[in-house]
Amino acid sequence: MKAVTVSPKYQIVIPKEIRESMEIRPGEKLQIIQYLNRIEIIPVRDVKKMRGVLRGISTDVKRDRDRV
Repeated sequence: MKAVTVSPKYQIVIPKEIRESMEIRPGEKLQIIQYLNRIEIIPVRDVKKMRGVLRGISTDVKRDRDRV
C-alpha cells in the first residue's frame, strides 16, 4: 500500500509503479467514488479499447435442471 500527500490545492500524485501497471497516461479521465469511509479512483476506459479483454473467459454456467 502506497501513501500519498494531499497538496494545498487538494491534489494527489499517483505513484509511478501504479501509473505504469495500470497504464494511466496524462490527460486520461478517472472516476472518483466515495464508498463507506474510503475513496476509490477508477480509470475510465474507452469501450473500443476494451475489445478482447475477456477473450478466453469461460461462458459455461451451471444451471438447475428445471431451468433451460
